Amino acid sequence: MSTEHRAPGPTSPPNRIEDHALIGDTYTAALVGRDGTIDWACLPRFDSPSTFASILGTEDHGHWTLRPTDPDATAVRQYREDTLVLTTVWTTTDGVVEVTEFMPVGAHRATIVRRVRGLSGSVEVRQALRIRFDYARALPWVRQIGDEDDPALLATAGPGSVIVRGPHFHADHHRHVATATILDGDVLDTVLTWYPSHREPPERLDVDGALARTTAWWREWMAPIRTEGRYVAATRQSLMFLRAMTHGETGGVVAAATTSLPEDPGGERNWDYRYVWLRDASLALASLIAHGYRDEAMHWRGWLLRAIAGDPADVQIMYGIAGERELPERELANLPGYARSTPVRIGNGAYTQYQGDVFGEVLNALHDARELGVEENADSWALQRALLGYVEEHWQEPDNGIWEMRGPRRHFTHSRAMIWAAFDRGVAAVEEFGLEGPADRWRSLRDTVRAEIEEHGWNAERGSYRQHYDTDEVDASLLVLPQIGYLKAGDPRMIGTVRAIEEDLRVGSDGLVLRYRTQAGFDGLSGTEHPFLACSFWLVEQYAGSGRVEDAERLMDVLVGFANDVGMLSEEIDVETGHHVGNTPQVLSHLTLVSAADAIQRARGAATGHRTRLPVHDGGTRSWTGEGERAGAPA
Repeated sequence: MSTEHRAPGPTSPPNRIEDHALIGDTYTAALVGRDGTIDWACLPRFDSPSTFASILGTEDHGHWTLRPTDPDATAVRQYREDTLVLTTVWTTTDGVVEVTEFMPVGAHRATIVRRVRGLSGSVEVRQALRIRFDYARALPWVRQIGDEDDPALLATAGPGSVIVRGPHFHADHHRHVATATILDGDVLDTVLTWYPSHREPPERLDVDGALARTTAWWREWMAPIRTEGRYVAATRQSLMFLRAMTHGETGGVVAAATTSLPEDPGGERNWDYRYVWLRDASLALASLIAHGYRDEAMHWRGWLLRAIAGDPADVQIMYGIAGERELPERELANLPGYARSTPVRIGNGAYTQYQGDVFGEVLNALHDARELGVEENADSWALQRALLGYVEEHWQEPDNGIWEMRGPRRHFTHSRAMIWAAFDRGVAAVEEFGLEGPADRWRSLRDTVRAEIEEHGWNAERGSYRQHYDTDEVDASLLVLPQIGYLKAGDPRMIGTVRAIEEDLRVGSDGLVLRYRTQAGFDGLSGTEHPFLACSFWLVEQYAGSGRVEDAERLMDVLVGFANDVGMLSEEIDVETGHHVGNTPQVLSHLTLVSAADAIQRARGAATGHRTRLPVHDGGTRSWTGEGERAGAPA
């Protein structure tokens, strides 16, 4: 996947959100712009303070640019097949060079490698490096070390240091610059490594060995994926991004690599997504499970057991990467924000919210893990029993909903349906896997919740489910009801709900879907937002499941077309311009892409790994669509 790009010159505006490619080592990540600038990197973890943050301001806030000095140079970039190793071929009037960029996997230290190789002719390449620790609040002490044969740049501020090995950099107005002429066959490596400032600098990296190991690691991980159809490339790329956003040691799945990329440019809807939402992580796990990744299921379950261990009353909707519970939200006044969108926030105050739906998502994901063959142990089932016990006591309480409404708590229909799913998975654990638990009581509660939803969450006048019990508004999260087995995609109630969503929430000529109508005033925030990609992928899945396969493929083609040249998607799309909006790469966008592609394959009669639970109410029994030993079980 590649496209040609005429990169902006050194004084052009910063990269747009969709101009970025991700490189990462499963511990953290960096964003590389089309113009050759790394303008976002938090080292050594996803949630560490930034080392480069010009995406949220200007070059003064930290960047590392590497590109030909020719302002008319053109670039074509792509990932090496089945890897997160990025290659960019730059063509100038005098020659061609290839830039290979990656973060070594398995090195257990945050390292960024940028290799320039001459392909033909002669190309002058310039690097500009401005290191700014702690979200650009710390100007480092920088000094040259080494000698002419092995020059290095050392930058230190507080607890962090980086060492940069490669060409000789010289100081130039609070930045460091290096220029080299690359001839055919020449290779120039520049390696930046973060390390704790109280330690000695790490040894020089064997770049050839690191590149070979990193390439082999990614290809080995991607090898088991089996998928078919017209969306193979997008599915594989999305699964790779999901793995890149899963912390290699703790197993926590961060929602995105960035903070404060705005949902409403110029507005206040700017949030820090570098944390682990139980919902997003559970859904990411479901996508990985659907494609056979048993080890990832076990790793994530281990993270979950550690993160929420203790009193179920203390369960949060989100945690830090290692399960940290306190994520206080602060504003950084020194950063002017992407497209002047302030405030820039670190931390996320939503961690204090109650969202009842996460219990259903977690229990559903753990049930999927059982289906995959991940055996329960005493601790894991005891945890699920404790969660169900808490839900038994608190299922009637209102919550903040899936979209983290900052207004009053309400009885959101989606949340109520996920409570239904929590009890349903408890019943299934007892009846299908022989685990101990009060199945009769859970079954009774499941039926009680369903009766409540049908009485208060159904708008008979419009023939649609409603966003919450006190409104006639609809919400795109209602598209999830068939996915959890609450009812079939072709059920008349679901068809009516889809009709209402199409009427109220689809915007633009392509008909992308908003989460809800912000003008209804339920979310407690000013301003508006753009179509949320995950909601549109949910609509694709709904279309496919209800027999509207052509509509599903038509919308899917539009959505996949919004991915950038390396397959990345952010949170939302500006339908007027096609620009990406919100944090990137957005895990929820990519995991719902995988699920939608699987749904289309099922609708076309092809086997696929993703399973969809069919309804169990009205005397039915459980079954799944998709491949596996339960495929085709009676509904």
